[in-house]
Amino acid sequence: MPTILNEKPIQGRCIMDVGILMFMTDYALPVTELAPALEDRGFESLWIPEHSHIPISRRSQYPAGGDLPKRYYDCMDPFPVIGAAAAATSRLKVATGICVISQRDPIQTAKSVATVDHLSNGRFIFGTGVGWNQDEIENHGTNFKTRLSLTRERIEAMREIWTKSKPEYHGKFVDFDPMMTWPKPIQKPHPPILVGGGWPHAAKRALEYGDGWMPNSIRPDYHILDKVEAWERMKQDYGREVPLTCCLVETDPDQWTRYKDSGVARIIVEVPPGTREETMPLLDTLAKGMARVE
Repeated sequence: MPTILNEKPIQGRCIMDVGILMFMTDYALPVTELAPALEDRGFESLWIPEHSHIPISRRSQYPAGGDLPKRYYDCMDPFPVIGAAAAATSRLKVATGICVISQRDPIQTAKSVATVDHLSNGRFIFGTGVGWNQDEIENHGTNFKTRLSLTRERIEAMREIWTKSKPEYHGKFVDFDPMMTWPKPIQKPHPPILVGGGWPHAAKRALEYGDGWMPNSIRPDYHILDKVEAWERMKQDYGREVPLTCCLVETDPDQWTRYKDSGVARIIVEVPPGTREETMPLLDTLAKGMARVE
C-alpha cells in the first residue's frame, strides 16, 4: 500500500520540475537525440505516451475535443523507447505518460517496469491510467465498464511482484499463486506510481493507491489550477501528502509561474513529433522559459 503520511503539506514551495512529453513516432527526432538534448537543457524528465492501436470504428470521443490527432495513431511502444532514452542519458528521468494499465498484462508489465528502472539506474517514473478509448481497450479483452477496478488490481499485483521474493495475488480480475520473477526495481520499494486522469475521480484513485496525481491541465470544463484548493482539502481528508504533476500545460512559459505559485511539483509540456530542425529551436525556447520561472 502507498505510504501514509501525517505531516502537513509543505507550504511556500519554490521548486518546480519541468518535463517534456512527446509521442514518439517514426517521423520524430530519434529519442537517442531527443533525450540528451533535454538533459543538456536542464529538463527534469521525458514522458512517453502509449496507444497500442486506434480502431477504425471509434465510440469514444477525443477528450480534448475535435478529431483525434495523427500522432495517436503512430506512437511507438513506450518501454523500448524509454530504455533507449535511459541509455543515452545519465540524469534525465524517464517515464510513461501514461501507460494504459487496463490493456496490459500485469506480470509482463511489472517486468518491463523493473527492467527500465535498472537500465536507467533508478530514474524511471511509472505514469499510469485506466484509458479512455473504449474500442482500443475492448480489443485487449477488457470490459470497459470494469476497467477502473481491473487497473487497481493490476497495480496492486505489480506492487506485490516488485516487493516480494515470492509474490502472489488473489483478486477478482487478477489471480496468481506464488511465483519467482526478477529483476526487482532499483528504486525501493518501487518506482513512483503516478495516477493519470481528471478531477475528482482520478484524484481519489491517486490518494488510494498512487504516489502522485497527474491530470491534464486544460479540460473542456475546467482548468486544473481551479481545483488546487479542493485537491489540498482532499489530501488532508486522506491523510496523505501526494505531489501534483500537471500534464499538457500551456506551451507559453509566461503561464508556468501560476503552477509554481500554486505548489505544483512538476509540469509537463508536450512537444509535437518533428524533425531536428523543428524540435531543437522549440526546446531552446522552452528551456529559456524554464530559466525565467526558476
